[in-house]
Amino acid sequence: MAAPLRHFRRVPAMWRWRLPGPLRAGGGPGGVAVPRAGLKKWTLPPDYSGITIPEKPKLKFMDKVPAVPKVRREPRRLRDIRGPSQVATDFTEGQYGILALGGGYLHWGHFEMIRLTIGRSIDPKSMFAVWRVPAPYKSVTRKSLGHRMGGGKGPIDRYVTAVKSGRLVVEVGGRCEFGEVRPFLDRVAQKLPFPAVAVSRESLQEMRREEEQRRLDNQNPWTFERVVTSNMLGMRKYLSPYDLQLKGRYWGKFFLKHRV
Repeated sequence: MAAPLRHFRRVPAMWRWRLPGPLRAGGGPGGVAVPRAGLKKWTLPPDYSGITIPEKPKLKFMDKVPAVPKVRREPRRLRDIRGPSQVATDFTEGQYGILALGGGYLHWGHFEMIRLTIGRSIDPKSMFAVWRVPAPYKSVTRKSLGHRMGGGKGPIDRYVTAVKSGRLVVEVGGRCEFGEVRPFLDRVAQKLPFPAVAVSRESLQEMRREEEQRRLDNQNPWTFERVVTSNMLGMRKYLSPYDLQLKGRYWGKFFLKHRV
């Protein structure tokens, strides 16, 4: 094999493509080609072994009126949508969902929009969706057009569901990735009556980690909580008790995400 290798070194590079395969590749002992490129490192596919598709993968229909014998007219309480949510803040079944970034009310039209949009976009054989908010239960009154003032509280116009900031509205899961479900989740989030965003389990944890890191890295010692607690310049006279309770991070139904 020494003679062919010796002759191979004398052949110009532009004519080496006419030589046999082992000699063209560089030629090792016995004509074995020596690999010159490194090994490829491909990312492993996601593991869906622990995911089970429920019997009814699509969102169930929500009743427009609660099934109770008699519904009483309720006052419009802002505390129903003020402050952070204490329920439905973490994922239970799915891997992706819609997170509310502010408070507001969902009426029956919003439920139907969410149900139809997600139901037409998911594949029931490999994906599923579940509600994280109850059906409309709170009555909202409204007087007829042109009605004079007075005469007591008006009749019930519709029923709504109160949603606070930090609550998951709906969850989507199954054998799918975030890039597949994010387009239609973003469409749904844009049509809600409060600011919302599509999140996954990882992005939700990262969002809360950045929020906590921003609080720890704050260099300004005069935070809203310290100023209000110390009652500087008598400002407790002008602020609401909710400002002290919520540390100034919520203004009415809105969440001030940039305030530390």
